[in-house]
Amino acid sequence: MRILMIAQSPIAGDSRILREATALAAAGHTVHVIGRDVPEGFEVGPGVTVESVSRSSGLRAGSGGLTVGHGHSGPKVLAKRFGRWLLLPEHRARTEKQWRIAAAPRVAAAGPVDVVHAHDFNTLELAAEYAAKWSAALVYDSHELWFDRALPGRPTPLWRARGRRYEFALASQARVVFTVSDGIAERLRSRGLTDVRVVRNTFPRADDVPPAPSRPEGLLYAGRVGAGRDLSTVVGAARELAPFRTVLMGSVDPNYRLDLGPVETVPERSIDEVDETLRTYGISLVTLTNTCENHRLALPNKLFHAVRAGVPVVAADLPELRAVVTEHNLGTLYEPGNPHSLAAAVRTLIDNYPTYTEGTRTAAKTLNWEQDATTLVNAYAELAR
Repeated sequence: MRILMIAQSPIAGDSRILREATALAAAGHTVHVIGRDVPEGFEVGPGVTVESVSRSSGLRAGSGGLTVGHGHSGPKVLAKRFGRWLLLPEHRARTEKQWRIAAAPRVAAAGPVDVVHAHDFNTLELAAEYAAKWSAALVYDSHELWFDRALPGRPTPLWRARGRRYEFALASQARVVFTVSDGIAERLRSRGLTDVRVVRNTFPRADDVPPAPSRPEGLLYAGRVGAGRDLSTVVGAARELAPFRTVLMGSVDPNYRLDLGPVETVPERSIDEVDETLRTYGISLVTLTNTCENHRLALPNKLFHAVRAGVPVVAADLPELRAVVTEHNLGTLYEPGNPHSLAAAVRTLIDNYPTYTEGTRTAAKTLNWEQDATTLVNAYAELAR
């Protein structure tokens, strides 16, 4: 089948989209991806093509990055911060809408196709429009519980309520809905969507995992550095754990500020190079704040990257993470927002390191992309009938 995927995320760094496109191409389909920030010359592999539609950055003040200290203050700065807080929801909606308008001619030129695959809600309206025009099957891939995310800016309860209703109206047109965890799948089913299938953000099994050390050298947080990741708790725990090393590695959100204290930083590395870095330190941090339903039901990529690398985790004690970590004995849990709890969880993991390492490496037999890709490919085989 001819498949058109639409996403507002930066495609080159979105491992879920790349894995899905590659798996479908390997199953004999042709896949074209319209996304954002695709580097010139970027290639995915046989059967997959990509093109890019830019999106405005807007409302970004400063150069981003991590800073030590509390930054500037004063009436003017506080007024600017308040204005940004007030306007962010409208800006976010406007930016996403402008991207859809810019992408529409590219979508029209890419068709007709057999399947239009919408990655996240901010592409679903556009995907549903063209799926109907072409009498194509619509697929909705919900990477997050979209209207239950923790978002910067002022509260928007009416927007969230209206959005959930609109999401259901559009997603009801989909032949199949994919999402990333059992918890989010159950929530979507409770809202009236019937065929919801879980394709987790797992990684392909590693060909060769070296023997585990007897003790870890440090903690590594490998992922996006920004709000909602509970990184202030990581800094607090690092002060208790020193001289045991705590390290951050990842891209930094614009305007994010954090006093790092004893926490080290290392340059961001490619997805394939993260395995080696995780093994160097020996413990992977999977941290999230307990501030929204999306976090409580999330299974972040970094959890499964740790499984691929054979490295145990210290994870936030949130319902979906707790279920997977305890079922497979992947590591220990801490209370989000509590540095003392995080430090205690690290010490417990160190004291029982061989046990959790064995659990993580055993889990790689089932928590891998080969298993999840089968769910995806089988669903597409049903669409072809």
